Amino acid sequence: LAANLKSRPDRYRTALAGQTLAMVFEKSSTRTRVSFEVGMYQLGGIATFLSSRDIQIGRGEPISDTAKVLSRYVNGIMARTFAHSTVTGLAQHATVPVINGLTDLLHPCQALADYFTTREKFGHTRGLTLAYVGDGNNMCHSLMFGGPKVGMNVRVATPEGYRPKAEIVAMARQDAAAAGTTVEVVSAPRDAVKGAHVVYTDVFASMGQEAEATVRLKAFAGYQVSPELMALADKDAVFMHCLPCHRGEEVHADVVDGPASVVFDEAENRLHVQKAIMLMLMHR
Repeated sequence: LAANLKSRPDRYRTALAGQTLAMVFEKSSTRTRVSFEVGMYQLGGIATFLSSRDIQIGRGEPISDTAKVLSRYVNGIMARTFAHSTVTGLAQHATVPVINGLTDLLHPCQALADYFTTREKFGHTRGLTLAYVGDGNNMCHSLMFGGPKVGMNVRVATPEGYRPKAEIVAMARQDAAAAGTTVEVVSAPRDAVKGAHVVYTDVFASMGQEAEATVRLKAFAGYQVSPELMALADKDAVFMHCLPCHRGEEVHADVVDGPASVVFDEAENRLHVQKAIMLMLMHR
């Protein structure tokens, strides 16, 4: 569906005509806000932006009340929050679809765009390997969940103390076993990257972790995706990053700005994939 939306957008120009998406933002974002807002416009609907200053969750209103009230006004809710329980609480009490635009636990919309981009670049996903190097964060979690669903192996390299959550790894491995793929967690970046088709990283200090930045930079020394590390991957490997990136920290400028980088294709594909999500959930 995302591919159809990307290649023939005019066919869907009125698909969500008259519908409204509420966008709840506790965390600021360039890509998430613009892609959902523009996506709704391109589908014929409208999106309304609600920051933490605009809604009453932060002022003591129960999430259940917010979900029920928004459900009376809009046709869908997209939430980008800190606590994962905020999104699940909205979903539990809303009577309209709720989309996880990002939480501290998961970032599924980005992972969908990443695997869609992989399919574009290689023509398929089955049998390919994605290597993730860096912090075992929400991005890492969603990539581990997504890989088995599209027939890909996932190898994660993180330092001790920054591993992905054990329960997420266990669930992803169950999915992998059912799909005939693998999910591995290792310490050495070279062990993850060797022969990989996609090399992925994210910032070492995510939003809300700024106070830990100095400690994290020291902990992640040796985990930068450099040209030397990329050279260990498959000869046709691509580099991915969910952005924003810090050149000289988690990735060398020669990599993110080099010929193997598809980071801006990924960013564009957030629009097409999220339009597909909204269409599947909200089309009547």
